[in-house]
Amino acid sequence: MLPALTAIFLCQLVGEMITAWFALPLPGPVIGMALLFAGLMLKGEVPEAIGKVGDGLLQHLSLLFVPAGAGIMMHVHRLEADALGLGTALIVSTLATIAVTGLAMRFLTARGSDTDAG
Repeated sequence: MLPALTAIFLCQLVGEMITAWFALPLPGPVIGMALLFAGLMLKGEVPEAIGKVGDGLLQHLSLLFVPAGAGIMMHVHRLEADALGLGTALIVSTLATIAVTGLAMRFLTARGSDTDAG
């Protein structure tokens, strides 16, 4: 279990290093997750130990939101100051996401019907 957890954290560390070295606008853990995914794809399977560690982390995922919630509460004055802009951005982006998802679904459903008939 420890080697699997170490492998996951090493991927995160490498992602953080890549972000710092190249001044990328992506979080290091996201790059690390992509590196872990690429490594697992090259391997062709998920080792049992990494699967168990991943399942354990997912079971306690809600605990990982506690620091984010505390950070939000520490900066609530910023949220209050920009409430109109944040609210507008949330509503517009949600509606845009729903619209794009609906259009993509319609396109893919129609495309699937065309290939089934042919």
